[in-house]
Amino acid sequence: QVQLVESGGGLVQAGGSLRLSCAASGRSFSGYTMGWFRQAPGKEREFVAAISWSGGSPYYADSVKGRFTISRDNAKNTVVLQMNSLKPEDTAIYYCAATVLRSTRSLYEYNVWGQGTQVTVSS
Repeated sequence: QVQLVESGGGLVQAGGSLRLSCAASGRSFSGYTMGWFRQAPGKEREFVAAISWSGGSPYYADSVKGRFTISRDNAKNTVVLQMNSLKPEDTAIYYCAATVLRSTRSLYEYNVWGQGTQVTVSS
């Protein structure tokens, strides 16, 4: 089973950018759909973006569409979330997750999770 470790979080002003990375260990990384989720204080964890095992067909939450880009490099066992035009409402802990299922936005269908990385956007 794959293990996940996120990095790249931090504090940024509104309108700025951050690049989150998720490093995966394990030999079966390329077989997983990879997703990013986030959880703000007092709120439920929500879907942000996901990408299929091949790197095709990325999909996004409406709230981040056009601002965030998800990509993966199976040779390097990494998945990246490029976040541009950040808003204060993007502030949350961001989690990388993996599932063997295809095309799912449901956090309940992801069975491998990283520890999370904090993203704070100041106004």
